Order: sequence, then C-alpha cells, then structure tokens
Amino acid sequence: MSDAEQFFRRAEALVTRLEKLFADRTAPAIDDGIAWRWRKSDGRPGRLQAITRFNPIALDDLRHIDEPKAEMERNTRQFLAGLPANNALLWGPRGTGKSSLVKALFNAYAKDGLRLIEVERQHLVDLPEIIELIDGRPGRYVVFCDDLSFDEQDSTYRALKVVLDGSVLSTPDNVIIYATSNRRHLVPERLRDNLDAKPVDGEIHQGEAVEEKISLSERFGLWLSFHPFRQDDYLDIVRHWLAALGVASEGEEVTRAALQWALLHGSRSGRAAQQFARDWAGRIALAGK
Repeated sequence: MSDAEQFFRRAEALVTRLEKLFADRTAPAIDDGIAWRWRKSDGRPGRLQAITRFNPIALDDLRHIDEPKAEMERNTRQFLAGLPANNALLWGPRGTGKSSLVKALFNAYAKDGLRLIEVERQHLVDLPEIIELIDGRPGRYVVFCDDLSFDEQDSTYRALKVVLDGSVLSTPDNVIIYATSNRRHLVPERLRDNLDAKPVDGEIHQGEAVEEKISLSERFGLWLSFHPFRQDDYLDIVRHWLAALGVASEGEEVTRAALQWALLHGSRSGRAAQQFARDWAGRIALAGK
C-alpha cells in the first residue's frame, strides 16, 4: 500500500469517527419524545436518549403513602402551572415507593406537559449541560436522580449543589429536580466528623465537615420521608397487585405465602409485595388453577 493510500484510509477513518462523535453530540431528539435518559460512554459527550417503554405504574397503585403522594402531587401541579415549586428529596428504606411515585406522577401528568430526564449519579457533573439543552423549551422538565448517595471521596455532589441553589446563574423555571435516596443526608456521616463540634454561648455548633455533608440535603425545599410498611399494609398491597393480575387475593394460603415471601426477602416493602404477586400469579397460571 502506497503512502498516499495509507494516508487517505486513515483520513477516512478519522472523518467517520468525527461524524459519529458529532452525531452523538447533536442528536438529543428532545422534540420527539416526552422522557429521556442522559447517556455518556466511551469518552463521548453526553446525549439525551429517548425512552420508549414506560413503567405503567399509576398513582392509584401506590398505597399507604398518602401523605408524601399528596405533597408530591401538589408540588408537581404547582410546577406545571408555572407557580413556585420546590426541588424534592424522597428518602427512606428500599422498596417503599419513592421512585415509583416519581414515575407515577410522570404517567399522570405527561399529558399536561410534564417531561422527565433521568440522570445517573455519576453523570451529575453534566447537569449544567443538560439544563442548558432544555432551557427555554416548551414543557416542564423533571430531572430525576434515582437512588442518590455519595461516597466520602465523591465530589460529583457539588455539581448538584450548584444547580440546586449555589450558582450566580439561576436554574430555569421549567426545570425541577426530584431525587430519591435511602438516607436523608446524602453523604455519609462519620463519628469523627462530630469531634469538631464546638460550644458557642451554650449552643452546639457543628464542625465544617458535618455542615458540608448536610448542606446538600438542605438545598431540597421539599423533604418527604417514607417508612417500612406494617404487616397489614403489606398484605393490602399484595391483594391490590393480585387483583390487578386477575388472581384471587383472599384466603389463608395466599396470606401465609405472602408473609413467608416477606420473611425470605427480609422486607415487607411495596416492591416485595408486587414481586410476590407476580410470582404467585405465575404459579397459579402454570398449575392451571
């Protein structure tokens, strides 16, 4: 192969890579969908990837979380109406309905212009770029960060702090942030952090390390706590999902099996209830009962 041929082949390969790079960068497809994920891989710039298959969860499917459900629905309606609304942090044990509530709100209000962008924790550094993409566009955008928590050495939470309430440049009115977490304070708190606490005029003032760690949670205007379900609540959720699947939900056999399932999984959560209902409905169908 001559030097000229080798040069042109390498040039063609470079052009192909550049075309793919710019295609990824300029293809948010934001006008063609109602929900997206922020995708970033192989060192390429981030892009919005449209979501085409949605979790069909409805607000009526979420039982025994009436207070946080009412608060989130009210806040979302304010946001959609262009009224003041708060960024929200939903925290509590796994499987208690935090992320399901955000998805159910999207399903309920997408027809009214609610849009959703899901961002993974490691991509929070791209939040300013994401917000720039949707600034001024029609629709009201929920930036959704699921299962949010940070390691002590993780500095990406600072990007979230800036977007929430820490930059000279304000967040657009058509953007709100909903986040879920298993803990109220998103950055781990250690016993040693309290060693810097000092008494001032008879009051305890936390050290800088503690203040830094709790300051992120405080930038969410709406804090909603979720709690483990009581046994009766868990069984009621089981019956709800069994009825939705067209399976008989009453009887001692079903109750005993549902409680054994919760014991085996170490949780009486809504997620465990739905998983049991799917398992039980499948068993009944397979046995031809």
